[in-house]
Amino acid sequence: MPLLNANSDPSDWVEPDDVPRLVVTYGVESSTFGDFELEPHRHGKGQILLVQRGALACEVEGGLWIVPPRSAIWIPGGALHAIKVTGALEGYGAFIASDADPRLPTACCALSATPLLRELLVRAARLPLLYEEGGANSRLLSVLLDELVIARVEDLHLPMPTDPRLRQILDGMLAAPGDRGTLATWAARAGLSERTLLRLIKRETGMSFGRWRQQLGIVLAVKWMAGGATIQQVAADLGYESGPSFVTMFKRALGTPPGRYMAERYTAKAATGN
Repeated sequence: MPLLNANSDPSDWVEPDDVPRLVVTYGVESSTFGDFELEPHRHGKGQILLVQRGALACEVEGGLWIVPPRSAIWIPGGALHAIKVTGALEGYGAFIASDADPRLPTACCALSATPLLRELLVRAARLPLLYEEGGANSRLLSVLLDELVIARVEDLHLPMPTDPRLRQILDGMLAAPGDRGTLATWAARAGLSERTLLRLIKRETGMSFGRWRQQLGIVLAVKWMAGGATIQQVAADLGYESGPSFVTMFKRALGTPPGRYMAERYTAKAATGN
């Protein structure tokens, strides 16, 4: 399939479920789009989308995922999802029928793409839409599926509550991510007692209030850093008193400092020449 961008012919944009292939591959380049959003939609085929440059946010039923460079997102077939891109994006992906491989993930997840998986997605994106089945093409896609099912899951997921009072709190945090209001403060704003807020957040997200707010900070930080923000800017925008305190939180959550986390992704991208 051709690399899709703002100048693509309308005939290049196809519904993958209509293509008579178990795997439909593609590439997308959005530097000429500017910010854009795909409204909630669903496909019968599952979807893996690798981010090579930029970052995207994907909201799937029950959660929000942030996908930085060198990572990918898997969206199961039939899942209602919306995608939002801020700034330039280069990505490669595939739509995969459920019967292509019984080992495919059954739930949405962010994946740390291996170098081989990244190269396979880039190469597969150049296949014709109706590629000849059998032979080299089938072997290429078979290896792609093998790499997909062994990819490591990354903790870049924010459970999204459905209770309107919790959504009110989430909207407030997204509007002012630097607001370090206490549990009592946020409960009062939503007209809840502290006890009720704790019970609701645990029931709907499986997390404590503090852990859920920290995870929101993680996904926002990754998104902002992928867009070029410095660690100091991110720390300030999230309301931390100092850069080191933010670095400590980030390292505790993801196992590596934020500077190294992003450098590994951009260094790996540069090394591949893509």
